[in-house]
Amino acid sequence: MAITLTDLLDNPTLKLRALGSSTSTVGTPIEWVAVTEVENPQPFLSGSELVLTTGARLATADAQRVFVRQVKRAGAVGIGFGTGFGHDAVPAPLVAEANRWSIPIIEVPYQTPFIAVGKLVADALSAEHVAELEALLAGHQALAQSLLTANQTLGSGLPSLLATLQSMVGTDVVLEQFQAKVFSSLPDAEPNDDDWLPVPVPTGKRDSCTLWLRKPFRDAGIVDYAKSLISLELANQWQRRDAGRHVAGQVIHDVLRAALPAADISARLRGIQINPAEKNLMLLVQVPDKKFALLSGIALPPALGAGITAVVDGEFLVVLPAAVGDPVQLARHLSRYLHGAGIPASVGVGGAYTQANGLRWSYFEAREAAGRGLDVNEPERLSLTSLLLASEDVPMLDMATETLGPLLEFDELHGAELMNTLASYLQLNGSLAAVADDLSLHRNTVRYRLGQITELTGFDPAVTADRVQLWLALSVRKLN
Repeated sequence: MAITLTDLLDNPTLKLRALGSSTSTVGTPIEWVAVTEVENPQPFLSGSELVLTTGARLATADAQRVFVRQVKRAGAVGIGFGTGFGHDAVPAPLVAEANRWSIPIIEVPYQTPFIAVGKLVADALSAEHVAELEALLAGHQALAQSLLTANQTLGSGLPSLLATLQSMVGTDVVLEQFQAKVFSSLPDAEPNDDDWLPVPVPTGKRDSCTLWLRKPFRDAGIVDYAKSLISLELANQWQRRDAGRHVAGQVIHDVLRAALPAADISARLRGIQINPAEKNLMLLVQVPDKKFALLSGIALPPALGAGITAVVDGEFLVVLPAAVGDPVQLARHLSRYLHGAGIPASVGVGGAYTQANGLRWSYFEAREAAGRGLDVNEPERLSLTSLLLASEDVPMLDMATETLGPLLEFDELHGAELMNTLASYLQLNGSLAAVADDLSLHRNTVRYRLGQITELTGFDPAVTADRVQLWLALSVRKLN
């Protein structure tokens, strides 16, 4: 513990004596002992020193008064005046000026060397520094132990680490990632820059992670170490989520492709914590290709904590038990969260069904819905297109390729926009006027293009049966 003027005066070996009336800083920790014989020591002081002098250059009352004022301005805790050298006693003008400026004066007798005072202060500072280092090391060990022990038993030691940090700093802590709370010791806390200190936590990912500490708090260097442990744990969690999502994605991929017998698929679904006997639904997230890598290991907001996440063929999927709540509200929550993370996402919601086939239907519903491009796309009644896509027995993609291949080839060679014309015609229920207005074309041009489509594909968009074929082909191409 740091030493004070009171401690020095109470030490019988030093034989120091307090003079004057000021006691303002006698309990202030002394940060150093400065021995000086210059008339103006202020440029050489940084504050909180005990200034020792024999007054060798303080022969006049004016010089003594100036000396006191300069020491006061420097922020020293007191003046120790050595007697028996140039002065038999501490000069009265110096004591009077010290009383005026409220700075303690201590007489240091001839038999007490300045070095003895300096050594006591230095030893106290050294002991304090050692105690601080020992406390910091113990804190480091406690934080690391809380992280490692919890990781071994629960799989994630972040809550344990943050709870330990909370007790060490003596205040509430909140950890946010993508503006969503990962941990909070204070329910409903909303950290702000006025009452909380934000501590950015780097993880090597673009995840905008911030540790908030409510003011005031104790630090002593432990926060920096906690930040490094949090950073390490978050990076490890990212890797675990990424690996787990690819493993789950392989299972979901087999479900969607009906690649295994029903009994095997059910067992594998249970292996990734999906109960096929219960109703499950799927959220499908579509993002721009350059943003997709951010999804592979991103933490989901706590509201979706019951979800099983998977990465399948460039798509991010969340499988949720139907009992967790309103899926549309959860999809909105997920969409806001991803947009806050800088990931523009379109979330499609599938219906809730049981068994592997039901999960497959939910997937194609969610996929078809996400294609509408809104932030959140609510499920619609299972369409004929989705049913056919969900069936591996119907070669829908081959049919679509065979049907539309001639149009794609013709458009590529001639820039004829036949595909756009067909899509607009089917979308607008076969209205020539509406298509002409939508594409800024003359009606005769629309008729001519429809004739080309019929000639190239063999299907007449004006005939109901052929129109269904063309609609299915376009839908399959859109979803694949």
